[in-house]
Amino acid sequence: MKIPADFDHWDDMLALIMHAFATMDGVIDPPSSAHLLTADTLRDKARQEVGFVAFEGDRIVGCVFAHERTAEFYVGKLAVAPDCQGQGIGRRLMLAVEDLARSRGKAAVELQTRIELTGNHAAFARLGFHVTERTAHEGYVRPTSITMRKVLA
Repeated sequence: MKIPADFDHWDDMLALIMHAFATMDGVIDPPSSAHLLTADTLRDKARQEVGFVAFEGDRIVGCVFAHERTAEFYVGKLAVAPDCQGQGIGRRLMLAVEDLARSRGKAAVELQTRIELTGNHAAFARLGFHVTERTAHEGYVRPTSITMRKVLA
């Protein structure tokens, strides 16, 4: 569901993101920007972007944020609780972003994932995303991220 204006579970969402992204610690370089998040910065993010959240009962089990650009939506901070992965939650969150993009006349959805996270590359490819470029974070000469794009029909 789209994050409602009266949403007040920012600490829970932060905990979900940190738990979901913890497997990247020591694997990706540079470290994830998720470490810079706070409940307040998530609240601010939701004011500037469109967020979706998945619940299992009262528990947040997934979330995603989408930033509207001129031609597409940029997806960031897709997170699914580790014990809920493989149940289609991430797929449903991504479909919500795609539906939003289509409703706003956008041609595509774009995201970045780290070079080291080959499982993510494969998961996004299964959702119809294709690699469009490799980029380096500031201060790095080697590629650290790949950009993936899905053209919407």
